Formats: sequence, structure tokens, C-alpha cells
Amino acid sequence: MTVLQVGQLMPSLAETLQRRYRAMVLPEGEAREAFLAEQGGAVRAAVTSGGHGVRADLMAELPRLGAIVNFGVGYDTTDVDTAARRGILVSNTPDVLTDCVADTAVGLMIDVMRGFSAADRFVRAGRWSEGRFPLTRQASGRRVGIVGLGRIGGAIAHRLEAFGCTISYHNRNQVPGSRYRYRPDLVEMAREVDVLVVAAAGGKGTAGLVGREVLTALGPQGYLVNIARGSVVDEDALVGLLRDGGLAGAGLDVFADEPHVPPALLGLDNVVLLPHMGSGSVETRAAMEELTLANLDSFLRSGTVLNPVY
Repeated sequence: MTVLQVGQLMPSLAETLQRRYRAMVLPEGEAREAFLAEQGGAVRAAVTSGGHGVRADLMAELPRLGAIVNFGVGYDTTDVDTAARRGILVSNTPDVLTDCVADTAVGLMIDVMRGFSAADRFVRAGRWSEGRFPLTRQASGRRVGIVGLGRIGGAIAHRLEAFGCTISYHNRNQVPGSRYRYRPDLVEMAREVDVLVVAAAGGKGTAGLVGREVLTALGPQGYLVNIARGSVVDEDALVGLLRDGGLAGAGLDVFADEPHVPPALLGLDNVVLLPHMGSGSVETRAAMEELTLANLDSFLRSGTVLNPVY
């Protein structure tokens, strides 16, 4: 069966796809239309990532497509509604990146509250001799609200309990058996916590979920950490509040228009900016690659995937 690579993938995964499956790579620009006209009818499986996905217009050019195999846990760039209507399977790589992303969230929280990245710049600029670095805020013992208590949100909560933090969460539905406090009103939860950690899935259902009202409720002493998707947060409102003192700080691994970061954030010392590297460890990416290939093998062998997303 013909395999198509959609978008850039980790080099070792791309190499395996070409060597093991003789995968074709979807070209960009003017060559794309001619390629799809010639090869689109043969494609049975597409391998992609959260940074690219397979949208409805591309699916329309792949009449025999049976599976979209996603490298990563997020699949909001793939039109899953269209896939479901056409009977196209969609898989992702859950669990294997949970710990790494949760570590990133906790690291961002500690960094932005203690000012470690800003202090590093302070030392490198030779400013220590001019005086002491300003006092920062303690990260342990804080009231933390988590938006999205799925696998990653739960792992973040578990870690922060060890720091003596009090955990509450907002979710589409209350999580059965959870020992954390459920808050159905996100604005009220934001008003009650010191730190708001965004761990919700991306997509149309959560776009702008953390909006201006939520961020304003978090307030000038509050911190935001986002390791989910940039689309979940109203980025314009976030930038304005950070710039004008409406928030104490933010730790951000994701942005609305990656790889573009709002220029206003670049000069702020109360913001820690990461290049969407939450799962970016050698160990985690190797596990993600292995699970991606296992999902592809399962489809090519039996017509099923190991990790369906619906």
C-alpha cells in the first residue's frame, strides 16, 4: 500500500518511512497539484504530525486514503470530522510523551516564577556587578488550576503535589475518582488560583477557551503556563495583559502562529518562551517514532490502528 509523508517529520522517522515503506513525500508549492493528480489515487496511509496534519482539501485528493497516522498526541490540524465521515482512521501517540510534557510544564512554572531565565541573561550581560537580581516568587505551596485533566494534566498535578501545591481543575466533565477539586466555571477557578496551567487538547472545541475574561480573573499576581496549543489561549489578550501588568508572568511552549512569536513578548523578562519542545527529549521522541510506526504497521497489516483518536 502506498504511504504518503505529509509535512516535515523527525529525520529518523522520515528515513524509515522511505526505506521501509518507500513512502512518497507530499511536495509543497506548485508541484503539489501535479503530484496529487498523478499519485493521489494510490495513497492508502498518510503519516503526519501536529504541525501539519491532513485537512479536508487534501483528503479530497486522496480517494483511497484509509488512515492518517499522527506523530504526536495533538491532532487538531487534521480534520477528524471529515475523516470520520469518510471512514478514515486517525491515530496519535498518547502516553509516551506524557511525562516529558508534564516535566516541561513544571519547569516553565518554576522558571517564570523564580526568574531563572531572566537571571541567566542578567549574569551573561555582566549586570551582577551592578547590583543584585530582583527578588522573585516562590513556586512551591501555590494554588494551581489545571485546564484539562487528561493524561498530561494529571501528570502535572501529580508532580505539583510534591511541591505542596493545592490543585483544582477545569474539564469538559468532572473526572470520576479524581482527588482534585473540580471547578466547572473556568473564570471562577482562575480567580482562585496563583497559577493557571493549560493542558487542554487543541481544536475547534477549545479555541479561545482561556480568553480575556479568564486571564483578567487570574490577575496581576497570577501566572499562566501553556504546554497545550496556542489556539487555546487568546494570544492578543495575553500579550496585552503581560505588557501592561495585568499578569505577573507566563511560561509558554506553544503559540498561535508557530514558529512566529508575538514581538511584544521578546523583550519581557516575566515571560519564558520555548520553541514547542515539550516532548523534545531523545527518549520521548524515540518512543513516539516507535509508536507511530506501530500504528502504521497495524493499519497496513490488519486495517486497524493501535491508538485511534475517535
